[in-house]
Order: sequence, then structure tokens, then C-alpha cells
Amino acid sequence: MAGRPRSSGRSALTRAGIVAAAVGLADAEGVAALSMRSVGRSLGVEAMSLYHHVAHKEDLLDGMVDAVFAEFHAPVIGGDWREEMRRRSLSARTVLKKHPWAVGMMEARRSAGFETLRHHDAVLGCLREAGFSLALTGHAFAVLDAHLYGFLVQELSLPFDGEQDLAALGEQMLDALPEGQLPYFREFALEHALQPGYAFGDEFDVGLELVLDGLEARLRAG
Repeated sequence: MAGRPRSSGRSALTRAGIVAAAVGLADAEGVAALSMRSVGRSLGVEAMSLYHHVAHKEDLLDGMVDAVFAEFHAPVIGGDWREEMRRRSLSARTVLKKHPWAVGMMEARRSAGFETLRHHDAVLGCLREAGFSLALTGHAFAVLDAHLYGFLVQELSLPFDGEQDLAALGEQMLDALPEGQLPYFREFALEHALQPGYAFGDEFDVGLELVLDGLEARLRAG
């Protein structure tokens, strides 16, 4: 009795599986190291097999960004706009710290996927249904994204990791300061940034509340 025909590697491939493998590689090695060949190798197939599901590397990158957007909290249209925007920003920060390669790519793709557009529609719809004018909706979306992506650029590029590393770096910088110079920098470092429990990441929540306060005041004045 003849055995079942074996499935080929190509037939087992899907676009979603290829994108997931690419995201995993970018998380581990950075997007600069990503290639169709490396993705194929991680899936146990030749790179040419991938082209049955993704047109080229740019198409793959579009899919990767779309997959990251799908992990963001999508604001509930008709929900409390402030809470929904807060949840969206907090979830996005968590997601992007898991996928740091994506920070500079989230709004940079010319061929946006459905999840990307669905997320944008949810943000716009939540704000519009809360009474934001079209102009104020645009302002709100822009400033929320500026806070999100801008903060992550800073946070992910900090030259220290954790309190001990910051303390060592701070001591090194302060020792190098000329005596009596830069008094405000010295004060901030010694009395705030180098105090136990300080974490730069905590500034994200504070900044987000300031943004939301400003938007709420503008909406009420509208």
C-alpha cells in the first residue's frame, strides 16, 4: 500500500508564518541582518520558496510592520477616549520594546497593510466619536504618536541599563565636571536622577498624562 505523499516545504508555507519568522529574526538580530535567505533558512526552505507568498523584501517589511500594529491596543470607538488613548499608548510602548527594530518604521511604510489601517481607523473613530473636530483629531493623533515614538527613541538608546549602571555612569560624569560648574545639572543628577528608585521609563506615563490633559482642555474649549 502506497504511503501518503509528503508535503513539500513550499506548500506548508504561509504569508503569516513567513512574517512571524521574520519578526522573530528581527527581534533577535535586528532588522539590518534580515534577508530573504535568513528567513528561508529559519523556516528550513530555500529563499526562492518565500516569493510565492511575499513579493520581495519590502513586501515582507510591510507585513512585519502590519503584524506589530496588530499587537497594539485598538481604541474602542465610542469608549472613553482618554482611557482608550492611554491604553493604546501603554500597550504600544510594551509592544515596541519587544520589537525595537520597528520604532522607526511604524509610520514609514508606503504600502500600509490592513491591520495598520484598521488601527488608524480605530484611533480616528474613537476621537471623532468623542467630539474631536477633524483638525483636533489630527493634532491629537500627531502629538500622541510624537510622545510614543519619540520617547521610545530616547528610551531604547539610553547609554545605561538599570539603577546600578546609571549610578556608575553618573559618578563618572560628575567626577569629570569642573568644580563649581553646571550647578543645575549637578543638582538634578544628585538629588533626583541618581536617587534610589529613579527610572527614566517612568517619565512615559507622566508625559502621557500631560498630553491627555492638554487635549482634554482643548476639547472642552472647542
